[in-house]
Amino acid sequence: MTEPAIGADTYARWRASTLGRITERVEMDVVLGLSGQLAGKRVLDVGTGDGTYALEAAARGAFVTGIDVEPTMLAAARTRANERRLSATFATGHAEALPFADGTFDVVLAVTVLCLVSDARIVAREMARVLAPGGRLVIGELGRYSIWAAERRVRGWLGARTWRHARFWSRRALVDLVEAAGLEVAAVRGSIFFPPSGFAARVVSPFEPLLTRLHAPGAAFLVVTGDQRS
Repeated sequence: MTEPAIGADTYARWRASTLGRITERVEMDVVLGLSGQLAGKRVLDVGTGDGTYALEAAARGAFVTGIDVEPTMLAAARTRANERRLSATFATGHAEALPFADGTFDVVLAVTVLCLVSDARIVAREMARVLAPGGRLVIGELGRYSIWAAERRVRGWLGARTWRHARFWSRRALVDLVEAAGLEVAAVRGSIFFPPSGFAARVVSPFEPLLTRLHAPGAAFLVVTGDQRS
């Protein structure tokens, strides 16, 4: 995976802001809403960062493993798990070569991971490999056709390391990726229809579920699910 350019403190500051808090909540509602019932399920969170999705899955009763390449992120994830008194396993691992046997997990989550890896096809195949029969892969990625993507491209041109080589995705490209990994696409959703503004987030976020159901254009965050055939 690409060397991370964002530290755990950056994530913490983001969540503390109005824009970050609302954006994370909206994205999580879509991702976990499409993950299905998690209680008792074996869940892998690829590129877990400081553990946001892993901890939410654990809070819903899942047996969770989170992997990341960055030790400081994993340390932050463990600290947050301890603070919330949640049980989850966090380990170093590369998305291109997941250190698990075939069919180990019922649900695999990968949120804003594929935008930063060198070969998304390899990562998708690895995530499909570790899915048990009937399991579900949930990918959350940065939408290509949005104000957020335009702003991030400009920041990359100006030297921001995180966005310099980031890839932004279309719905079609994500669907093709999941199908090429041998999975059956079950759902495609978009969210984050507001621009990167705390005020706009407060105004628009109550309408996000409706905009998602209507498949409105301009989504900054896309979620695609793929099911492993039984």
